[in-house]
Parts: sequence; C-alpha cells; structure tokens
Amino acid sequence: MTDGYSEATKVVHSGEAPATLPQTVGPPVQRGSTVLLPNAAALYDSRLTTYGRSGLSTQETLASALAHLEGATTVRLFPSGLAAVVGSMLAVLKAGDEVLVTETIYKPTRRFCDNVLKRYGVRVTYYPARATPAELMAMAGDATRLIVMESPGSLTFELQDAPGIAAAARARGILTLMDNTWAAGWFFKPLAHGIDISVQALTKYVGGHADVFMGCAATRDVNIGAALDHAVWDFGWSVAPDDAYQILRGLRTLPTRLARHQDSAMKVATWLQDQPEVSQVLYPALPSSPDHALWRRDYTGAAGLFAVVFKSVPADATDRFLDALRLFGLGFSWGGFESLALSADPQLGVREHGSPFEGPVVRLNIGLEDPADLIDDLRTGIYAMGVS
Repeated sequence: MTDGYSEATKVVHSGEAPATLPQTVGPPVQRGSTVLLPNAAALYDSRLTTYGRSGLSTQETLASALAHLEGATTVRLFPSGLAAVVGSMLAVLKAGDEVLVTETIYKPTRRFCDNVLKRYGVRVTYYPARATPAELMAMAGDATRLIVMESPGSLTFELQDAPGIAAAARARGILTLMDNTWAAGWFFKPLAHGIDISVQALTKYVGGHADVFMGCAATRDVNIGAALDHAVWDFGWSVAPDDAYQILRGLRTLPTRLARHQDSAMKVATWLQDQPEVSQVLYPALPSSPDHALWRRDYTGAAGLFAVVFKSVPADATDRFLDALRLFGLGFSWGGFESLALSADPQLGVREHGSPFEGPVVRLNIGLEDPADLIDDLRTGIYAMGVS
C-alpha cells in the first residue's frame, strides 16, 4: 500500500493474500463471497469463478476427489444429503412428470415427495422395494421421467436389482437416481452399474465424525451435469469451505474406516442372529438374508448399518432395551465413529407393501468401538427387555 492514502483506507486494503502459497497435503481453505477479477471483461466470463457461492479451492478439490470415487464427470455439492436428493430430482423433473420411488426411501425424501413434488404437479408413485425390473417397468407410464432407488432400503435394508432396473429404464428413456449413502461410493458404484445420478449424504460415512452436513450428486451425463449446475445456482445452494475441508479430510480415511465398520458389524450381526430373543437380522451381507446373492453379485463390502427384528415382546420392551444401552447412543443419523441405536417402527407405518415383522425393529449403527464391548452392551439391553 503506497503512501498518500488515509489510515482507514490502508487498514481496509493492507495484508493482501500472497501470490504463491506453500504446498500442503490439503487444499487452502478460501473463505470468500467476493471474487476479484483481473479486468472488466472477466466480470461476465461464464468460464471463470466470479462469485464465492459456486465454490473456491476447497470445494473444487472435494468435488474432484468425489468424482474419482464415483467414476463421474460431474459432481455437485449440496448443503445436506437431503438437499442432494431433492436437488437432483428438481433438476430433471417438471410439472406433469411421474416419478417412481422405492417405498423404503429415506423418510425426509418421502416427505419432500408428498409435500412438495405433488404440490407442483409431479405425480409420485411408490413401489415395493424388491420389485423386479419387469415389475417396475409395468408400473411405468408415458409420463414416467425418473426412478428413485435407495438400496439397501432405509431402516429395513432390502436390496434392489439396480443394474437391471437401470438397463430397463434406459431402454424406456427413463432416468434413474440412487441414494447410495449406505455403500458410500466405495462398496457400490452406481454410475458403473448404469445409474444416471448417484447421490450420497456425505454427512454419514464420508464425513465420518458426525459433525458436518453435506451431500453430493454425481453423473456421467453432460446434460444431467448441466441441469445439476442450474439447480445448485437457481436454488441458491452452497457449502462452506470449512465444511468442505472436513468432508475431504474424512474422505481420506474412508476405506480404512469402512473396513473396520464392516468387520465389527458382521461380528455383531452374527451374534445377534443366534440370540433366542431375535427373530431376524436385516443385513444383506449375512448369508441368511434374502438379498445375499444380490449383495454378493453387486457389492464389494457391507456398511456398519443394519437392523434387528425382535420376537414378539410387550409394548414397552423396546424402550427398556434402548434405555439399558450404555455404549450405543440413542439418536438419528449414522456413519460416524460412534455406535447408535433407534426404534424404527414409528417410521414404518406409511409403507403399504411387504409383510409385517414378527416384533419391533431396532436399527443399529456399528461404530469403531471394540465389537466385543458392543456385544456386551447389547446383551445388557436384551436382558433388560425381560422376555427371556
């Protein structure tokens, strides 16, 4: 800053960013709304980043890393996993379209379908989670624009024949979207199996520490990529650079953490299915699962999230089980380092298809604790049910 300016002006303009930065293993965290352009012609150059909401170095680095994970040409970041799902749907749907949605979709996604899409003239039809590609195509009509999958299904973990559905839908000119948060883009690659849009709640496994919200949508289709760009810009979505840095940091350890989650979950699930109080364990990685063959065909591993169905018990037994747990926290979300439990039954009443379970359903997120300690905690909870 040259002499001749007042002290107030010098304070405003002093301390400019260095022209070069030292190289670190992570990207610099750029916090900024205003982007300074080199000349007047650059102000309206759409090839350049002209405003911070579109993302700076940290967001760009994260999107690039996620594109590699997903095998995508375009990845767009959203402020939550739900925003990524609904933003992707809004990007490709219009009034008069129909969307087919798996009945086992994440509850907030279903709420958006029922309360928002229908209000704006998009017809929503829910289909059974284990519908075959042929059965699903029989439900599709001329107005069907999109099929939305979540596999495994939320809370009850039914697998879908995602590659088969994608191929059948493509032949009919219908787009497909899959919420792939459970597999985290690591154990299953939707785009490689023909899905048009792969969505994740990065809040879960990629973040890994239960302390930041974010979502992403990935595609290989240039037209869908452009539609996602418009959706992000038109709806005013953005993610903070510090949040993007946390998600990127979590991504670096994703394979290591998922391996531990999987190993511990298999030990806990195997123990649970042998307990006399348990009716079944809903986990496609178990050989006893009706979807095990599909899981072995399409997946390279299994996450640490599954559900346990107890045998018929008194109405208050589930609460006694949950309240007796000490290592398992009681809370929503999952995919963090900590183990969690919640009762699933209050969320299952809206589903129309499938047989009722013998008893209450409890969802478990198996964290990074010693599985032997988790089993002891669950044993205490089962004993507290008082049904042995």
